[in-house]
Amino acid sequence: MGNKKVVITVYGAEQICASCVGAPGSKDTYEWLQAAIGRKYADGDLNYHYINIDQPQTEEKHATMVERIFEEDLFYPIVFVNDELVAEGIPRLKTIYQALDNHKVPLLS
Repeated sequence: MGNKKVVITVYGAEQICASCVGAPGSKDTYEWLQAAIGRKYADGDLNYHYINIDQPQTEEKHATMVERIFEEDLFYPIVFVNDELVAEGIPRLKTIYQALDNHKVPLLS
């Protein structure tokens, strides 16, 4: 994969999405994803970011996505691998792993 980092971004809020009752919170999902991905992939090529949608955003890219979440009533957490939306609501590891494979993130040896 070289020196190019893959960025995993999770957008969420402290309050659980109204349509996701019974699901873990966004921050819990963020931490769970780091642990699950770290058991399968070499994490030297990965960067993780958590974006709280209830906080003001200084980066335009994140501000635009937060606005979209509210305008389109998207379910959160929302998971991106680089610029690809791979999960909305309750994430599925299989889908996220497929995106990491597509970006040629090396598996643990």
